[in-house]
Amino acid sequence: MGSYKILIADDNARSRSAIRLLLNSEPLFQVVADAKNGEEAIVFARQHVPDLVLMDINMPGMNGFEATRQIKQMLPNVRIVILSVSDDAADLFEAIRNGAQGYLIKSLRPSDWITYLHGVLDGETPLPREMAERLLSEFRTNPTIKGCQADNIEKLTNREREILELVSRGATNREIANALFIAENTVKNHLKNIMAKLHIQNRVQLATYVRDKRLNKES
Repeated sequence: MGSYKILIADDNARSRSAIRLLLNSEPLFQVVADAKNGEEAIVFARQHVPDLVLMDINMPGMNGFEATRQIKQMLPNVRIVILSVSDDAADLFEAIRNGAQGYLIKSLRPSDWITYLHGVLDGETPLPREMAERLLSEFRTNPTIKGCQADNIEKLTNREREILELVSRGATNREIANALFIAENTVKNHLKNIMAKLHIQNRVQLATYVRDKRLNKES
C-alpha cells in the first residue's frame, strides 16, 4: 500500500508545523502541502488531489466550512476532517453538512490523531457517544439538513439494511464484515450504495439517520 497524501489547512504557522511533525511520524502519511487559509486550501487541493485534508475552521478570508464545501464539490472523493479546539455540536453539524467526513479535536493525544485519521481513510468516522447524541439533536431540529435525508429506506436490500443497522451501533467495517461473513471491501461497496440511495454524504449522517428513524418510531 502506498502512502496517503495529506493537505493541512490552518492559519496558525505553529499549528501547521506541529501537525506536519506529527503526521510525518506515521510512515503511511505524506504531507504534500499546507495552506494558511481556505483559498489556498482549494488551490492546493486542486493541484495535489490529496487523499485527506485537515481543515481548520477559523481562518482569515474563506473559513474552513466554505473551503470544505467547495473542495467536496470539486473533488468529491477527497476526505476532509475538520480541526477544532472545541467539541461544539453546532460546529460538528456544520462540518458534516458541508461534506466533511470527520471532526478532530486538537487537544487529543497524538496517538489518537493517528488512529482516528486511519479510521477516516478506511471509511470509518467514530464519534464519542455524547457528541453523537448532540449531533443527532442538531439533525432532528435543523431544517437545513432535512432535504439530504429523503426517506428512501425502502430502496435498500435486506443486506444493506443489515449493514445500516450495524453502522448505527458504531460497528467498524471490519466488525461488519466479520458479523455478516463477507469481505471488508464488500462492506465498503454496500455503504457507497446505501449512501447514494439515501442521498447521504457520509457515515456520520448515516448513523444519525438510523437513530432518528428509530426514535421517531418509538415516539
